[in-house]
Amino acid sequence: MGNSKTLWGVHMPANHGTAPIDNGYIGIGWTDMGDLSPLPADREAFKTKLAATYPQKKKGAIPVDAGTLYRFVHEMAIGDIVVYPSKNDRMVNIGEVTGQYQYIQEGKTLDSPNRRAIKWHQHLPRTVFSQGALHEIGSFITLFQITTHADEFYSALRGERHEPEESDDADVEAASDQVEESTEDFVIRRLKTALTAERFEHFVAHLLRCMGYQARVTQYSSDGGIDIIAHRDELGFEPPVIKVQCKQVVNNIDRPDVQKLKGAVEPGEFGLFVTLGSYSRGALDEERSRPNLRLLDGAMLTELIFRHYDKFEPQWQTVIPLKRRYIPGPVKSD
Repeated sequence: MGNSKTLWGVHMPANHGTAPIDNGYIGIGWTDMGDLSPLPADREAFKTKLAATYPQKKKGAIPVDAGTLYRFVHEMAIGDIVVYPSKNDRMVNIGEVTGQYQYIQEGKTLDSPNRRAIKWHQHLPRTVFSQGALHEIGSFITLFQITTHADEFYSALRGERHEPEESDDADVEAASDQVEESTEDFVIRRLKTALTAERFEHFVAHLLRCMGYQARVTQYSSDGGIDIIAHRDELGFEPPVIKVQCKQVVNNIDRPDVQKLKGAVEPGEFGLFVTLGSYSRGALDEERSRPNLRLLDGAMLTELIFRHYDKFEPQWQTVIPLKRRYIPGPVKSD
C-alpha cells in the first residue's frame, strides 16, 4: 500500500471494548443527529442540523463538530487508512476503510451509530511507536488527519520497522515544554483572579512556611511596604530576618519599586520581592548590586509552587488545583 491515501486518526469511547476490532468498524457519536445520509453534502447543512439538534451547544463548537461529521461522511474515502488507539488495551490499530458511511443503531450502550467498515491490518503495542507519533494520535479530537508522523504509521502498516528521526525527540521535548508552559500560565492566572491582594500575601506566607520558614503577614494597608516578615527560628530573634513585599500584578516591576523595598531593609536583613509578572532591566541591575536582595518573578514562583505543592494545606490546593503528571523529557545520549 502506498502513501497516497489520507491517513486518519480516530478516537472512540472505551466502552466499545474490542467491538470495533472484532466487528471491523469505526464509529463516532452525535446520536441525536440521526442518520446523516439525507443531509446535503454541504458543511452549512451540517451546521444547521447540529445547531437545531443541540441548541445548548456553544456557538463556537458548532462548526468544529459539524466539520467532524462532514469529514466522516463525505471526505473519508474507501482505501483511506485509519489509526485507532484503543483505550482498553492500549494498542494502536491500523486499518483500511472498506465501506461507505452507514447509520447503525445498537441501543444506547455504544452511542456511536455513525459507522465506517474497516479491514484491520495491524494491532501494535504503543511501545513500537516514537513518542512524537504517540503525541500526535493523542489528540482530543474525535477525527483528525495524521500528517507529521504519517510515514511512521505507513511503515507500521506495511510491517516495516521505522527508525525515528532526530526530530521525534525534539517534538516530544517541545510538547513537554508546552505542557509545562500552559500549567505555569494556569497557576499565574489563578493567583491573579482567584485571590485578593491581601489573600495573595497570605498565600506567599504559606509557601514560605512550606519551604521551612516561619512567616507572618503584617497588617494589610499599614505595613510600610513590607507585607511579610519571615525567619528561621520560631520567635524571630535569630538572623536573618527576611522582609517580603508582594505585588499581585503581571506587568513589569521597575527599579523604583525595588528601591522602596531596599530602603525598608535594615543592615543584616534581607529583602524579597515577589510578583506574578517580571522585572525590568533596571530592577534586575538593582538586585545584582545588592547581595541581600532577591527578586522572585512569576516563573520562579510557579517553580517553587510545583516543588512544594504536596505540603500545601487543602485551602491553597483548592485555589490551585493541580494533578501530578509524568511527561517525557529530553533523551540524553551516552
